[in-house]
Amino acid sequence: MKQFFYLITLLFVFSCASINAQNYKTHKVKDGETIESIAKQYLVTPYDIYALNPDAKKGIKKNTVLIIPDSKVTDAPQAAISKELIGFKEHKVKRRETLYSLSKEYDVTEDEIKKHNTFLYANNLRKGDKLKIPVYKKTLVVVEPVSPTNTYTVLPKEGKWRIAYKYGITVNELEALNPNMPEVLSPGDKVYVPNVDKDEVKEVSEQYSYYEVLPKEGFYRLKLKLGLEQDELEALNPELKNGGLKVGMVLKIPFTGEVNGEIADIEDVDLTSKHMNGETKHIAVMLPFKLDKVVLDSITDTKRQINRDPYLKTSLDFYSGVLVAFDSLKRLGVSLKVDVYDTRNMSSEVSTILRTEDLNAVDAVIGPFMPDNVERVAQALNAYQVPVVSPLTKNVKLLDNVFQTRPSEDLLSNKIIEYVKTDSTLSQIIVIADHEHTKVSDNLKRIFNRASQVYSRKNKEGVDAYFILDSDIIDKLKPGKNIVFLETDNSGLISNVTSKLNALRTDDIEIVLATTNMNKAFEDDEVSNYHLSNLQFHFPTIAKTYNEEDNNSFAKHYQSRFGITPNAIAVRGFDLTMDVVLRLATNSNLYESVVNDPLTEYVENKFSYKKEMLGGYYNNTVYLVKYDGLKIVEVK
Repeated sequence: MKQFFYLITLLFVFSCASINAQNYKTHKVKDGETIESIAKQYLVTPYDIYALNPDAKKGIKKNTVLIIPDSKVTDAPQAAISKELIGFKEHKVKRRETLYSLSKEYDVTEDEIKKHNTFLYANNLRKGDKLKIPVYKKTLVVVEPVSPTNTYTVLPKEGKWRIAYKYGITVNELEALNPNMPEVLSPGDKVYVPNVDKDEVKEVSEQYSYYEVLPKEGFYRLKLKLGLEQDELEALNPELKNGGLKVGMVLKIPFTGEVNGEIADIEDVDLTSKHMNGETKHIAVMLPFKLDKVVLDSITDTKRQINRDPYLKTSLDFYSGVLVAFDSLKRLGVSLKVDVYDTRNMSSEVSTILRTEDLNAVDAVIGPFMPDNVERVAQALNAYQVPVVSPLTKNVKLLDNVFQTRPSEDLLSNKIIEYVKTDSTLSQIIVIADHEHTKVSDNLKRIFNRASQVYSRKNKEGVDAYFILDSDIIDKLKPGKNIVFLETDNSGLISNVTSKLNALRTDDIEIVLATTNMNKAFEDDEVSNYHLSNLQFHFPTIAKTYNEEDNNSFAKHYQSRFGITPNAIAVRGFDLTMDVVLRLATNSNLYESVVNDPLTEYVENKFSYKKEMLGGYYNNTVYLVKYDGLKIVEVK
């Protein structure tokens, strides 16, 4: 036991010696002290203290011992001598005199004597040399200590990453300097930043994009993700040469229209107004009609079969939009050759089509629907660089020639999250979820750490009962604007929550409803559209809904041709076909159009393709919409 205590004592002595050797000191926390007050006392930043005391981020208590680094600035005024040249004194060098002895005699430096007697740079001092000895007027100057931080006023549209980039620190370091900084900054907010010279403050240029380094990302991972070599990153970010990569560091990168995956504001291109190249474009459409299974003896039976078979119904709806697109393209003067194939939703049929039909020379293939069949077609046509456009499904393997037109679920949730982050008018964020969506709720809490969480009540058996009480949320609402995330796919909980939130609105309390996952439960008959409208329900979506009173030419043409109003699948068939063919008609190929036409938009869908570093292309843009009255409109 004595040996154990002896070992502990030795470790303590060595640890103290190590601290002293690295110019650190310790501080015992007194009652009422904060990290900010302690940092000011020792003329260091809160981040300096957090770096040596990670647990302090959770809070500090009286008598806690902190390791404090020595300040890079002094806490006392510093005296300095200011010298002003007022003339010269002549001196003829005597025997045995040296520059050193003359510098001492006249209280100047040897370099100052050489500066005014330049022949001494090439020759030794000799007896008889005539020198000009500078004469200075000396003044005592007292320099006040410099604070390690400055106060910075947040500008409009500025978030944490912009400020961090300007001052050459990471987002984590900015947050450590400002422990009480809100998640979303507002114009006019005051934050602490490093005290650096004005010429060291970097400008954020709209001609570049910016990327925040994630945990465990080194130059190799950044090369795979960004397509940039280490020397290219260092050329744009010279500080990397000395400091290397750090988590949270904001890097300047060539313009991609993104900041950490978020699409920047890009004007959409109207391809109908661009010059058409006049060439005939050849496309193939591959859909799972399953016509070999359709019984045409009875109209009633055929209708029933269409409604029962989701593949057949979806194919027919999508193709009806494709046909209207062909009509529109013909009126625009586009020369088009089209081959339509029934895949029957069978991989064997897809293989037969690939074997028996000449698809190597087509300009693009639209379809098939299912991911496995998309991959099969893409593999067969990859060597010929024929683009294969996936119309509806997600999770398609992105081979080099695949265009994934359906945006990812992550992009949808990020859209609403980034919108809330930039809302400078917020007073409170509340997350309401059922117990199946705990992971989503916890993720929102991680992003908005000051948000309040509410879960649906359980019954006596411990099973989710999908309701909340007024008391669950009343004390969490604040005067001003409250955004409430509702994460569930249970229509009963949606009805319960929207009804209560609608009743809790007052002149002082504004409530805006939002969700990261818009699903069919929100459209259930049990859910009141009036409540959703009153709550300005915000949600991300891959397609906005066109308004019939907007005099939409596509809707009119569709209704005159088919006698019904187009559904979302039909509109997507129209939008996607128009986009693919117009990109081909105004560019050499679909790949070139990704660069020349970064964003296109049609009736309900928009397309902005980004290339995977080692793969194909994916649609990187979605809509944010809200209920406005009883309409659903885009949030600009």
